[in-house]
Amino acid sequence: MFAKYKKVSLILRILIGLLVGAALAVVVPSWSVIGILGTLFVGALKGIAPVMVFFLIMSAISAYQQGAKNHFGSVIVMYLGATLLSAFAAVVASFLFKVHLVLPKSVHVAAAAPKSLTKVISDLLTNAVGNPLAAIVNANYLSILFWALMIGFALRLTSPATRKVITEISGSITSVAQLVIEFAPFGIAGLIYTTISETGFAGIAHYGQLVLLLVGTMAFVYLVVYPLMVWAMTHQNPYPLTFWTLKVSGIPAFFTRSSAVNIPINLQACRDLGLNEESYSVSIPLGGSANSGGAAITVTVMTLAAAYTMGIHVSFILAFILCFLTALAATGASGIAGGSLLIIPMAASLFGISNDIAMQVVGIGFIIGVIQDSVETAVNSASDLLFTATAEYRDARRSGHPVDIAAAVRAATGKPAKVAKPASQTIEVSD
Repeated sequence: MFAKYKKVSLILRILIGLLVGAALAVVVPSWSVIGILGTLFVGALKGIAPVMVFFLIMSAISAYQQGAKNHFGSVIVMYLGATLLSAFAAVVASFLFKVHLVLPKSVHVAAAAPKSLTKVISDLLTNAVGNPLAAIVNANYLSILFWALMIGFALRLTSPATRKVITEISGSITSVAQLVIEFAPFGIAGLIYTTISETGFAGIAHYGQLVLLLVGTMAFVYLVVYPLMVWAMTHQNPYPLTFWTLKVSGIPAFFTRSSAVNIPINLQACRDLGLNEESYSVSIPLGGSANSGGAAITVTVMTLAAAYTMGIHVSFILAFILCFLTALAATGASGIAGGSLLIIPMAASLFGISNDIAMQVVGIGFIIGVIQDSVETAVNSASDLLFTATAEYRDARRSGHPVDIAAAVRAATGKPAKVAKPASQTIEVSD
């Protein structure tokens, strides 16, 4: 029975959950017991999220391998740079278009956000060095981040077998989180029921504003920010490659909502472009976690929306720190459907927002995830292909073998490219 349930698209199941929850809120608004489904779903997320974040970051750091060749250095720079720039863009968009959320009345309590730089740094350092076990139990995400990094670096000195065990444990915990997410339609039915029964359809209208802000920011980043990065690296018109990657990789990723599922599509696209297989066979799978621009936008926008809803003043200093915190934390979240939403509590803790409130925001994220997560995955997966190609073209230009990107894209549209391959075979790595 459960296998048949899982065969149905998660998007379709979530849509059904939304419709059922809304219908029940209109027909039987007094059946408050239905809201328990939402409470259980949020509770399960609160339980697994701290553990998952801890092991994801620790595993990613411990598994990183130095000495990569070919175009790996350029790809990593673009992945990390894109994630950070995406977070900055999300902050600017959130400042220009402030969105307030509608949360249950019982959770409208938040600690005061620190306003001075001294207080910010003091709170960050104090929270970061707390007991790691207590941090997981109490969902102290700043401490979780700090200790996951420390332990992850220490594990790099251990044997490959030990690091493999950590990776497998991380994968197992991620599987548990994915299992919880499989029951999202029931939780969403309960959450939407509670929202409509308490606030009416006015609360749903605010969700529409949030979706527009998220999708608009992601579109701006992919169509403006990323092309600027490509131009800076290649000194050529970036849009033939930008639009081609969006068509070839972004559209399939939008419907599958999984960067992992889209990896074979990206690998084939790299072959069509005639790129260096030794490079893209590593950079494309790595992009599923290391390239998280879409996730950074989701976490930043929803965190700031929560802060505005709580009436918290967001200073430039806090927004600046949020960009770096989000860019770091988002890495590793993109491989999981809805995984970026589980990073929100970590970012929200920077503003003194309690874990209970943050998880209500996560619940809203799952409600709008039908659109948000699809667009986020499309941005992440298509940019994996975009940056992999850009890194190789950049290194080819610097080694004196420039590639005509527009010609390579035209060739890839029909048959495997004959333009890019010779240049990639003669590249001398400059990084």
